Amino acid sequence: MAGGGGFRFWPIGRTSNPKQFLDITGDGDSFLQLCYRKASQIVPRQNILVVTLANYASQVQEQLPDLPGENLLLEPYGRQTAPCIAYASYKLLKKDPEAVFAAIPSDILIGEEPEFNETMQKALAYAAENQALITLGIVPNKPDTNLGYIQVKGGQNSYKKNIPSKVKTFTEKPDKALAEIFFHSGEFLWNSGIFVWKAKVIKEEMEKHIPQIMSLFKGLDKVIGTVSEAPFLEKIYGDMDKISIDYGVMEKTELAWVYPTRFSWTDLANWDSLYEFSQKDTAGNVLEGGKIISAENKNSIIATTGKNKLLAVRGLKNYIVIDTPDVLMICPKDDAKLNAIFTQIGLPEYEDFR
Repeated sequence: MAGGGGFRFWPIGRTSNPKQFLDITGDGDSFLQLCYRKASQIVPRQNILVVTLANYASQVQEQLPDLPGENLLLEPYGRQTAPCIAYASYKLLKKDPEAVFAAIPSDILIGEEPEFNETMQKALAYAAENQALITLGIVPNKPDTNLGYIQVKGGQNSYKKNIPSKVKTFTEKPDKALAEIFFHSGEFLWNSGIFVWKAKVIKEEMEKHIPQIMSLFKGLDKVIGTVSEAPFLEKIYGDMDKISIDYGVMEKTELAWVYPTRFSWTDLANWDSLYEFSQKDTAGNVLEGGKIISAENKNSIIATTGKNKLLAVRGLKNYIVIDTPDVLMICPKDDAKLNAIFTQIGLPEYEDFR
């Protein structure tokens, strides 16, 4: 799934170049390329579909030159994850009525590849034999308020059996007090955003729980692979609500299961999460990019995309300084203050800075 707007990394990330196409970690690969590489170790590359917005088709093709053209699914407008997964389900069912697939966000980081590969293979095998909508659950290592939580049926530490468990509740981004309770209870896992299921099972559950979405897709199977596919999507997406698969289906279905996992997983959703993930100097600063002089700064992010310009910063504590050719952003490292900047310049509407 590679269609997000990605404005949380503004000003490096823009509507025209969102997070999934960025090498935000500095290792030479974008989020999309890293995800594609992980997926290709689980299934043959010809079995990987990339769902993105039509506006990003050329960027996907440039970053994934070996992706078959018919495996690039183009949505005319962003409508969140439920329509994205519905579209992919129709495509896969056209090829194989018994298809089993994993839906993986392109903008997360996954470590311990052997553990990830083993977990995915087991989850795919379980989904192939059972009427189960599986979410991979990450064993939490702290009471994080930026993530969703899944409560497992069976009581404290039942997830330690390392087998799929029925889901009791979903909770999206609790406050600090609730996150503390969840973390210490031993009953909750983080929601990784990675799902595994049979295409026909998720399609049936979407028809049951979000009929207002699925009714629009009726007839898509007849035009898939023809010149009528794009006009069909253009028409139905214009009338479609934005809805996530978590809210639309997973919080309502009786088929929700969670598979506990122990590979490292990071959702780099914004500058704050990048700070937590990145290596820091002795004063707790993250320094990224070209020529930087940092003096008497503490617990800050200082980054530049320039190669021939010196960035000199002194005396800041808990700040973000991002320098690009057309934007200089200096702001406290605080989500609320960052959101205020984004609101002021119109980024919630995904407009590029002009």
